[in-house]
Amino acid sequence: MIRRNIIAIDLKSFFASCECVERGLDPFKVNLVVANPNQGNGAITLAVTPALKKLGVKGRSRLYEIPKNIKYEIVPPHMKLYLEKSRAVVNILLDYVDEKDLHVYSVDESFLDVTNYLKMYKKTDYELAQDIMKRIYKELHLTTTCGIGPNILLAKVAMDIEAKHNPSNIAKWDYVDVKNKLWPITPLSKMWGIGPRMEKRLNNLGLYKIGDIAQYDKNKLKDLFGIMGEELYYHCNGIDEAIISDYKVIPKTKSYSNSQVLFKDYDGSNVGIIIKEMCEIVTRRLRKSHKRANIVGLSIGYSKSVGGGFYHNMKVHTTDLETDFYKYAIMIFDRYYDNSPIRKVGITAGDLTDNNNVQINLFEDIEQKEQEEKIQCAIDEIKDRYGKNSILKASALLEDSTIMDRNKKIGGHHE
Repeated sequence: MIRRNIIAIDLKSFFASCECVERGLDPFKVNLVVANPNQGNGAITLAVTPALKKLGVKGRSRLYEIPKNIKYEIVPPHMKLYLEKSRAVVNILLDYVDEKDLHVYSVDESFLDVTNYLKMYKKTDYELAQDIMKRIYKELHLTTTCGIGPNILLAKVAMDIEAKHNPSNIAKWDYVDVKNKLWPITPLSKMWGIGPRMEKRLNNLGLYKIGDIAQYDKNKLKDLFGIMGEELYYHCNGIDEAIISDYKVIPKTKSYSNSQVLFKDYDGSNVGIIIKEMCEIVTRRLRKSHKRANIVGLSIGYSKSVGGGFYHNMKVHTTDLETDFYKYAIMIFDRYYDNSPIRKVGITAGDLTDNNNVQINLFEDIEQKEQEEKIQCAIDEIKDRYGKNSILKASALLEDSTIMDRNKKIGGHHE
């Protein structure tokens, strides 16, 4: 197991805190909600101040869900302000570590690998974290929470689960804490990397605590969830071999991608049809270019009322088939989707290789794969000759499908 000194930094109630700082208010004493007032009582709260959270108000709820006896101020979101503050925080962090040892995870979260800096600063990782947090507050008046661990995973989970409950806003976990701090976590969706849909599938297996997954058969998890199942097993045992410098590697191989902004909000019940149609587009492009992919990526962008989203990819056995892409994309979706309204979907094919230089997967039905490839090539030929809408799946006639309209456009999407 790797042993690094990782510091995870989170800006507490970031959007709401930025709004308070601009108004000279204390977010721990003022009831303030960041939401679009033009959307009425059903508007989603993008953020609430810690003062409201103390009263039981959740950060991602509807305005009408806030108890009527609680008085609060509504302010519209100002993304330019939040990005400026985020950049200012990053500049502070870069005063402590080199860029290669900093991973900006999101607008309000970052990871620092301070392993090689502690001797220079003559401080422990805990002391260095305190210095960083104090400086951010002194210069920007923003409160932070911090997790410290021997790897990225344990630092992140320590921050998410424990730090916010400590007076110091800091929590440090080590491998010896896995059984008594990581394993008791329930519900499963409280764990970084487990979304509500993945939680439901795991619950169906009788797994309700992180420790249940940690002690489950690793091979069964891999059979059920592929590579992500194996990764989940290791994470639930506190093992994470990734290092921050990994995130700084720029892929040298070409990739293909396709994304679209949706005309309405989608969710877990109907976005599958969009993902499948986009897998079809990307894999058709792969075949036309005589390429196959070793990496499948899925990006999901939430509606403006919520903001954010996610992008994750996974290493797969070389493929150019739509069915494979869809299978892997749905695995990613099930793990990370948090039930927010969806307005953007993207599929990426990465680490490309020539299709005449592919290693056979002994664990697959070779004849079935060859038959599927022949069918896909035949469909490609028909579309090339008679147009993209000349042959379609029956699902293209469903209300939530966009493929027929997109096929009529030239340059109607951005790759």
